[in-house]
Amino acid sequence: MNRLSNALRRAGVTLPVAVAIMLAACSGSAAEPSTETFTKTINDYLAERGHLCLAEYQWPRYVADDASGNSRDALQMPVLEKLGLLKSTVMPVERTGDDGAKVSAPGRRYDLTAEGRKFYLHKPVVVATATKQETHDADFCVANLTLDKVIGWETPVKDQDGTSRTSVLYTYHIDPAPFTNDPEFRRVFPMVTRVVEGAGTLQLREGVRLTKDGWVAEEFFQH
Repeated sequence: MNRLSNALRRAGVTLPVAVAIMLAACSGSAAEPSTETFTKTINDYLAERGHLCLAEYQWPRYVADDASGNSRDALQMPVLEKLGLLKSTVMPVERTGDDGAKVSAPGRRYDLTAEGRKFYLHKPVVVATATKQETHDADFCVANLTLDKVIGWETPVKDQDGTSRTSVLYTYHIDPAPFTNDPEFRRVFPMVTRVVEGAGTLQLREGVRLTKDGWVAEEFFQH
């Protein structure tokens, strides 16, 4: 995923440079790092972004029968179809050949079913790639996370623009969709399984910055 579903991948969140915010505008209670302060910050963050998603934000999806063209989808899409979340149609699809040229190959088009659309969340979702984070307007999400407890935080540091930043370590509760217990789903989405099984013990990390309204999760400033 990776969403790790989007939630696990946040454990390695980077801290982008932001617009300067004067610390003098911050109230002492809101600015002071504490378990109480960061509990509110992470609760606010998870209320908006605490969705465990599959980074499946483009539908329909076209998958070549030859798994070399799209191995992840070739493994995962049939499982989601068996669970009643997708419906496929046999048709030629375009994929990249071994020489880099586009070729037509036997394949399937996968569309969300009425049941599957229940899990297609139309809210901003942050997706981590190998080089950056991207925000999409929707994603296929399979669980919701809420805060268990704040474990700790790094000593806040100031950027050149004077903005204070740190990262908060926390554990979580999770409310997964029933189909995440299916053995085939767990096999092809191992990172989702890890997050579900890690509720209460697996520690996630979220970067935060100090604003005039107190500490706020970095993801709220992503575009």
